[in-house]
Amino acid sequence: MFTPESLRILWSFARPHRRALAGGLLLALAASAMSLATPMVTKEVLDALDEGASLGGPVLALAGLLVAGSVLYWAEWVLLGSVGERVVLQARESVVRRFFRATVPAISARPPGELVTRAVSDTVLLREAASSSVTGLINGAVMLVGTLVLMAVLDLVLLGTTVAAVVVVVVLFAVLMPGIAKAQERAQEHVGRLGGTLEGSLRAIRTVKAGGAEERESERIARDARASARHGVRAVRLEATAWTIAWSGIQLAVILILAIGAWRVSEGHLEVSSLIAFLLYAFGLMEPVTELSQNLTALQSGLAAAERIKEVQRLPVESDGPGAGSPAGRAEGPVVELRGVTASYAPGREPAVRGLDLALPRRGHVAIVGPSGAGKTTVFSLLLRFLEPQGGELLLDGVPYERHGHAGVRARLAYVEQDTPLLPGTLRENLLHSRPDAGEEEVRRVLADVRLEGKVAALPGGLDTELSAAAVSGGERQRIALARALLRRPDVLLLDEATAQLDALTEAAVHDCVRRRSREGTVVTIAHRLSTVTDADEIVVMEAGRIRARGAHGDLLTRDALYGELVRALRMADTAPTP
Repeated sequence: MFTPESLRILWSFARPHRRALAGGLLLALAASAMSLATPMVTKEVLDALDEGASLGGPVLALAGLLVAGSVLYWAEWVLLGSVGERVVLQARESVVRRFFRATVPAISARPPGELVTRAVSDTVLLREAASSSVTGLINGAVMLVGTLVLMAVLDLVLLGTTVAAVVVVVVLFAVLMPGIAKAQERAQEHVGRLGGTLEGSLRAIRTVKAGGAEERESERIARDARASARHGVRAVRLEATAWTIAWSGIQLAVILILAIGAWRVSEGHLEVSSLIAFLLYAFGLMEPVTELSQNLTALQSGLAAAERIKEVQRLPVESDGPGAGSPAGRAEGPVVELRGVTASYAPGREPAVRGLDLALPRRGHVAIVGPSGAGKTTVFSLLLRFLEPQGGELLLDGVPYERHGHAGVRARLAYVEQDTPLLPGTLRENLLHSRPDAGEEEVRRVLADVRLEGKVAALPGGLDTELSAAAVSGGERQRIALARALLRRPDVLLLDEATAQLDALTEAAVHDCVRRRSREGTVVTIAHRLSTVTDADEIVVMEAGRIRARGAHGDLLTRDALYGELVRALRMADTAPTP
């Protein structure tokens, strides 16, 4: 149920708040002491009534216990609740930062929805376990022992009856708790799968609807929802069984106490006031039992959540932080070089590129072409350090990539993805994402370069309009991404065919923009359009992870058969009639 490793993981979240937790425990114990004292003071009231003595003192003592207990419980609730929220905040910040520091392959291997569940749902389960559960367990145990000790002071025979009932309840709880924990863990696993599948399906909602697959996708996601509900219901049933046993056991104990106590009163072995005080303790015995069971359940759920969160924190991260600098290198020769680079996406998998040698000049336009699976995107992943080579080396300004650090390399490059996703926020925030200090004039200039002035003028809030995928066409997304990259003023601009969704006039304007950029720095494109190929200063032809040929368009047409086939395919694609 509880392993040393799982408890160690939970403690790692609670440790920064140990002083507050200790304060909460002291408040809980003090409040419990007020509760434990109440039946004894009640006995004094009854004794005073029987003896005809003044009731003022005992009644004032009862009122004082009530007020003090209420204040202590309130303070404990606020303190531990605040600690719980801080634990959630700490865990969420830790998870989110780990996501963005993790390597791209580590993040890409998991559905985004499942990762979101780790940051949102699991951290909530962690809250009670890391804040109030341990405190509640200690307090519940102290309350239980204290109640039994005071019962012993009142009557040992009735105590024996009570202890027998408590032992039965504890044993049955110990038997049922592992099943409850397992069911809750399985339910949460299916919630994670549901989040991952739902996120992917919603991302492809147009494809789903166009294919008439709404019901199939709904059913696929509903299967995980039903599995989660099934395990959740199992946990509820086991909890209900545990609670019913606890409640029935305590009630049975109360009935036996009443019967045996009445007999002992009649025999003169017990005072009526002691029997009433004992019954008050018996009625109150449900409170520590309830507290123990509730906190055991919360602790088990939290331990499972803590282990899942810790899995996120074990994701491999990039070796340098976001502020890592870049050493000075040479100012002449190729800006980036790949020397004998071999890389694969996972250990044991076939390399995606082998023995790659490529030098990118400081100025000019380099186009990379090749059939699907040739390794074009892998080259970009290597240049951006999304993927690390297993052999060979990459150099920036003649200095190995490792000495620059991830941030140092990426500060010199800008990348436009083929899918060109929008980032959450306004158009201005999208444009300034990688260069927040850009001036208004620079922003307007790059918007004009990519023919987006009209779009901005049509938006209700101009640059400060909130964007969504539904409000922006594919071509507009491409141009926003290109404008964002140009605004960064990179030494190397990487374009995964940034004109694939543009009309002819806009494409011509973007090509003019790329030409201007290539006169100032390096532009590397993965080419899917013939116009991109013919505009390039150098064309690199890839096949099966290797560079097959390189040269100018006319030269390659005459001496490389694969390039000729690719050009014919590109020409056919460009001249195909549009609907």
